[in-house]
Amino acid sequence: MADGKQHRYEVQTTWTGNTGEGTSHYRAYKRDHEIAGREKSIAIPGSSDPVFRGDRSRYNPEELLVGAVSACHMLWMLHLCADAGIVVTDYTDQASGVMLEKPDGSGHFTEVILHPHLTITDPSRVGDVEALHHRAHEFCAIANSMNFKVECQPSTVAQS
Repeated sequence: MADGKQHRYEVQTTWTGNTGEGTSHYRAYKRDHEIAGREKSIAIPGSSDPVFRGDRSRYNPEELLVGAVSACHMLWMLHLCADAGIVVTDYTDQASGVMLEKPDGSGHFTEVILHPHLTITDPSRVGDVEALHHRAHEFCAIANSMNFKVECQPSTVAQS
């Protein structure tokens, strides 16, 4: 291990899509599953993307990956703003990701773009918030683990 502390994260993924025939053929089963963590009160209902015979009412792995990048950036931004004395009163991010599917069915992400929108209390600190997005990106372990571009296109407004 390199210098630093090591943290381990564990989840249990359970397939719940057996309709009675198991995987006897491609259309015989649902892609439904649940992702649960130790000491968590609820499980995340998952499936595959509807394009791949999944249930659109459940989260797919691709959405969860984009969500993980977005949430990590947000948590770092809130931390850095608090440390800098910047009061954030609202934070939303309309994050998006692009996955390239190859002819053989395999695929990979080519980018994730974050669109964080923050509301702060002090109009004179808007420029400071914009600068903190770069630091948050440097600290985000999820973004730093990706082998594709993670871009941030932030906007910040002051409360009126």
